[in-house]
Amino acid sequence: MNKDVIEVQVRAVLPLEGSFAVFLGNETKVFVIYIDESVGTAISMFMRGVSKERPLTHDLVGHLLLAFGAKVERVVINNINGSVFHARLIISAENELQTTRKVIELDARPSDSIAMAVQQSAPIFVAKSVWDTVEDVSDTLAQIEKKGLEVQQAAEAAAEEDEDDEDDIDEFSDEDINTIAGLEPGKSEDEYDDGFGGDDDDEEGEEWKKADG
Repeated sequence: MNKDVIEVQVRAVLPLEGSFAVFLGNETKVFVIYIDESVGTAISMFMRGVSKERPLTHDLVGHLLLAFGAKVERVVINNINGSVFHARLIISAENELQTTRKVIELDARPSDSIAMAVQQSAPIFVAKSVWDTVEDVSDTLAQIEKKGLEVQQAAEAAAEEDEDDEDDIDEFSDEDINTIAGLEPGKSEDEYDDGFGGDDDDEEGEEWKKADG
């Protein structure tokens, strides 16, 4: 591989208002590319392995490549002009109709290129000239990840607290439940006279009938 490029990974994909921020980098540096919402959603779904009822645009492109014996070899973010990034999508094709393996290099948006690379587990590279130009936002990403971890831990703690409350309810004994219900300790609900007629009432009724006779 050309030494003028650096391999990077998608470190995070975060939704913003009307767009997405894609954080790319490695252990030494991280930079961000802002992309439109639809492609950002697609990248996020590919990363999380979310299944879809119907194929979306990048799914369709992937299926077309597969049908023709082609695949994404790699992606290279090769240029930056102001805040606009440019990329090259390198595709290789090899099937029964070709005697030799064919490699095609296409001009593409970085967002689409990243989506295809994530979908097909292809490597992503950045030209060194771009790498040296972009701002390092490693600290920003670390703060975002820390905040996200704190929110997650707080949610987990709240869930555990709810489970503990449910366990407390389950720990009541039969005697406790009888007491709460107004029943005498050691006496079952069937044995308890609720005041609306029981065995005693039946006996009194029989005595009344005998007296009446």
